Amino acid sequence: MEEKPQHGSLGGLVAGVREECESGRTKELEWRKAQLGGLIRMITEEEDAIFDALHDDLGKHRVESFRDEVGVLAKSVRNTLQNLKKWASPEKVDVPLISFPCNARVVPEPIGVVLIFSCWNLPIGLALEPLSGAIAAGNAVVLKPSEFAPSTAAFLAANIPKYLDAKAVKVVQGGAEVGEELMEHRWDKVLFTGNARVGRIIMTKAAKHLTPVALELGSKCPCIVDCLDSKRECQVAVNRIIGAKWSTCAGQACVAIDYILVEEQFAPFLIELLKSTLKRFFTEPEYMARILNEKHFHRLTNLLEDDQVKSSIVHGGNADPKTLWIEPTIVLNPPLDSDIMMEEIFGPLLPIITVKKTEDCIAFLKSKPKPLAIYAFTNNEKLKQRIVAETSSGSVLFNDAIVQQYGLDSVPFGGIGESGFGQYHGKYTFELFSHRKAVVRRSLLVEFMFRYPPWDEYKMGMLRRVFRFDYVSLVLALLAFWLLGIRR
Repeated sequence: MEEKPQHGSLGGLVAGVREECESGRTKELEWRKAQLGGLIRMITEEEDAIFDALHDDLGKHRVESFRDEVGVLAKSVRNTLQNLKKWASPEKVDVPLISFPCNARVVPEPIGVVLIFSCWNLPIGLALEPLSGAIAAGNAVVLKPSEFAPSTAAFLAANIPKYLDAKAVKVVQGGAEVGEELMEHRWDKVLFTGNARVGRIIMTKAAKHLTPVALELGSKCPCIVDCLDSKRECQVAVNRIIGAKWSTCAGQACVAIDYILVEEQFAPFLIELLKSTLKRFFTEPEYMARILNEKHFHRLTNLLEDDQVKSSIVHGGNADPKTLWIEPTIVLNPPLDSDIMMEEIFGPLLPIITVKKTEDCIAFLKSKPKPLAIYAFTNNEKLKQRIVAETSSGSVLFNDAIVQQYGLDSVPFGGIGESGFGQYHGKYTFELFSHRKAVVRRSLLVEFMFRYPPWDEYKMGMLRRVFRFDYVSLVLALLAFWLLGIRR
């Protein structure tokens, strides 16, 4: 297993990675392809070890681990490998006729040396997907896994050097002090996934070197549930709500549903359907991940200690501190100023807030910080249009939840405002870690002197024609000027 770097040795590690980057090796397309191939082999060959690490850290069932991390990650890396040549190729862009002869291209080039801070709740997927994009873009990378998922961090530290270029891709283990020391060094880009408090620290330290930062933060992701047309549609909606709340790391995910907004007349039916479906889905405790640690366990149980919140529990509420297990819990209309409605829950507690009419949800959401995602189960096209047009969020998903974050490489994933900034997934990960360099080639053949002083009204008129792309008038004016010169 790779040793954890000592505090004083990080400077040498960073210098070594930068030296590899500046050698030009990481820019070569064949190097990039080889690293992506190695990543796919690692995911495939070490699948059981990944399952074991995720179970040790979070109690995840192997099927959940495959669905949310291993399977979706392998799909994403294969997609990157298949499209890499196209993404890395220069893109020809249009130029105005006035610049003839001329051509212009946008050339994707590596940013340089990238630092990635990954999180503990999806510690494989949210470490290796951005890593794959950074490598695909031709960068050297240092990965700092979360210390709160120690088995996964140890797995990454032990296996990444086996399957990838150990000089250009490094894993650094350690706690907050290691992260702070890493941020004392100069990086060409930093990606941080985690909470807003640490995100502010990252940005403050990055300012010292004017390092660009992408932040993937959490938020309270709402889910609007409209009155659907049939019992079957209601059941499908509930299946997907449960999948996006309790079946994804026990709700410990930034894209998990945080609370539901529903018409008060539909709420009793929805709650009963949630209860019966939860009973069918979670027949064994092992089918839901456990809470990360005692600190987070007590944070979550404390949310239920408020008397007004406790009295609003309509399902669940039981917890076992020995196993760090909290029963799926539904809370109906807790006070809007209670902690459970003011803080990101990040756990298996689901408040349901009722409204008079579904349309009232829009005003409710507009009064809140911009979330990472808005989910809505509805067949009302007018309501869909209003949600897209009148609310702001990192993404909007109708009639499902989380699937665009996990399943679609063709759409970007990222926050807005307090939920973060910077987008990735698929080509967007490649672009996050690339610089789009403009390259323009002109000839010395044609020259227009009206570009230069001394100034007069004739030159002003010619420039007006140029900026209006009024080429007919421009040619006529040039011809008249030429004929006037001949006569003189």
